[in-house]
Amino acid sequence: MATAVPGLTPDRIEAIGQELDRIRADVVTGRGASDARYIHTVVAVQRALEAGGRAALAVSLLPPAWFAGTGMLTTAKILENMELGHNILHGQWDWMGDPAIHSTTWEWDFPSPADAWKHTHNHLHHTYTNVVGRDRDLGYTILRMSADQRWHPAHLLQPLYAALLAPVFEWGIALYDLETDAVISGRKSVRRLVTDTAGLARKTLRQFTKDYLLFPLLAGPSAVPCLLGNLTANTLRNIWAHTIIFCGHFPGEVRTFTEEEVEGESRGEWYLRQIRGSANLQGSPLFHVLSGNLGHQIEHHLFPDLPSNRYAEIAHRVRKTCEAYGIPYVTGPLRRQYASTWSRILRYALPGTTATRRPDGS
Repeated sequence: MATAVPGLTPDRIEAIGQELDRIRADVVTGRGASDARYIHTVVAVQRALEAGGRAALAVSLLPPAWFAGTGMLTTAKILENMELGHNILHGQWDWMGDPAIHSTTWEWDFPSPADAWKHTHNHLHHTYTNVVGRDRDLGYTILRMSADQRWHPAHLLQPLYAALLAPVFEWGIALYDLETDAVISGRKSVRRLVTDTAGLARKTLRQFTKDYLLFPLLAGPSAVPCLLGNLTANTLRNIWAHTIIFCGHFPGEVRTFTEEEVEGESRGEWYLRQIRGSANLQGSPLFHVLSGNLGHQIEHHLFPDLPSNRYAEIAHRVRKTCEAYGIPYVTGPLRRQYASTWSRILRYALPGTTATRRPDGS
């Protein structure tokens, strides 16, 4: 890994690690009342938007009520999924000791049970970020996103199923979290698969009943437009989450790694891999809140358990460190990262892309 960036000796890599450790320590020691106010405000806004959206959809035979209700519910679901659920399940707010927003008690508005998601995302993805053969999030086992992944004729269709995945992203992730491929390879028992499938079935029934049965029935004459509003809100939330997550992980400048490259990896090298394997998105403060602050994907991969509202604050320090050591810091507006991501999806759908490395290791 030391040769991944020209001029980076093992000593310099460890110096980078020490600088990043200092950034982390500064945030940890500085957490306090302002952070608590932030997360409580987001929770309050999210609940108000959901309540308002549900109320408006209950009378959504009136078109203005339908658009207002669907808009509020969509925003509420995006906030719950991105800035609340994802970050709470990372343990970002555990330091507060509040059981209402603790990683061990939160169950999010998402088909995938929290425990299953924490295993595949928090453990596998964040430990082995972009390591081919270890990080299952690298293409979610269906997309070829690296020359180090073996090509299969089915990959010719990956632009199609990548697009089809977006509106049903929550369900795709739920099935992905079952890790059926691990059963086939013998890394997961059939008994565990049956247990996990039962947990998914219970959560799916709850989600389906809530959005597509209970609230539409409560809407009475507005049952059908209410159901359509819920479906629209979930679909838009899925497309938004798919866009943000793909653009933070798969733009063309983002590196992938082989298992051999990360063997015996030091703390500094782990930090370096997180930087090289992530991409940031530029946008307004509102954009970052709605993206769960995953527009700061580099900072999130470096410090997944730090409060998300601190990522913008430390981003300039992380970038300054990267510039000082000549480390590429991939960032850009959403439209550019989106185009780059789709270019990668299209490129690796085709055979003939080989695992040759440029001088910078990419």
